[in-house]
Amino acid sequence: MKYLVVGPSWVGDMVMAQALFMSLKHQDPQAEIDVLAPGWSLPIIARMPEVNKGIAAPWKSGELALKAQWRLARTLKGYDKAIVLPRSFKSALIPFFAGIPERVGFSGEGRSILLTDARRRHPTRDGSTITDKTVWRYMGLGASKADYENYQFDVPQPSLTIDKANLKDVMGKLGLDPECPVIAICPGAEFGPAKQWPLENHRALAEKLVQQGFQVWIMGGPKDVESGDEIANGQESVFNLCGKTRLEDTVDLFSHCRKVVSHDSGLMHVAAASGAEVVAIYGSTSPDFTPPLTDKATIVRHPVECSPCFERTCRFGHYNCLTGISVQRVLEACQ
Repeated sequence: MKYLVVGPSWVGDMVMAQALFMSLKHQDPQAEIDVLAPGWSLPIIARMPEVNKGIAAPWKSGELALKAQWRLARTLKGYDKAIVLPRSFKSALIPFFAGIPERVGFSGEGRSILLTDARRRHPTRDGSTITDKTVWRYMGLGASKADYENYQFDVPQPSLTIDKANLKDVMGKLGLDPECPVIAICPGAEFGPAKQWPLENHRALAEKLVQQGFQVWIMGGPKDVESGDEIANGQESVFNLCGKTRLEDTVDLFSHCRKVVSHDSGLMHVAAASGAEVVAIYGSTSPDFTPPLTDKATIVRHPVECSPCFERTCRFGHYNCLTGISVQRVLEACQ
């Protein structure tokens, strides 16, 4: 069976999608899986041994790019089945244009006409709604209709390939000590401030970790540089690496860490799939839906009446679900 999987647009979702790829290979070890996804994700897809190749999607966020989709679709031949993970109309167009005989995805946005198997997003059992884990949705699209209706899956743990030569090279270029034990802190969260533990708490945590003999790496993208500076500035053995590494470098650096402290973010999932022990801080979201897919995770939460609300900002302005998590509690989770 030759699959074309249309992948998601978020880092964490792409990592969770590896569970689907692993499941497909378990069902059929000879399965050939190609993944159509945003260009930024190709380096991380290349770290997934189940995937034959990644194909750069011809669209950007908010654009349809019909001509580009049509041109790419005409080059995609020989696939037996397409699995469309995003729920947008445009994401189902290329498999349709390519004439792939089986096309599975979620219904909605009027795109059922583009799919041969359009499935409900929220299955129910015995009339009651059940937990709608993101990874279950992905794995469900690779399962039969009957198994999807049961909506209960044994989730394999995503595992990204580590390039030890690249790790050594990156650490050398960044001037990092390979002998001193490391704990990484990831202060960012694309979703919004309702996921983000206060920066002053991150800074205090970094200070205490250094006192215990660790070097601390602040990890994130270009948008996190300012936050990283606020945490690291003036602190010995605290390194702001935000914006200084490629995504594949981050995979390798995480594999070297004793622990990775992160919000519910894409880097949390990358860290888990890199084999690191994860301390996952949850605010407005819930590990019932997007847990780190590893048995080496410690979940840190401060339940309040309005949590989880799944909103980007706190409607009440207090952010108690995050401010109620003490530095000492996260420090203990790092032990």
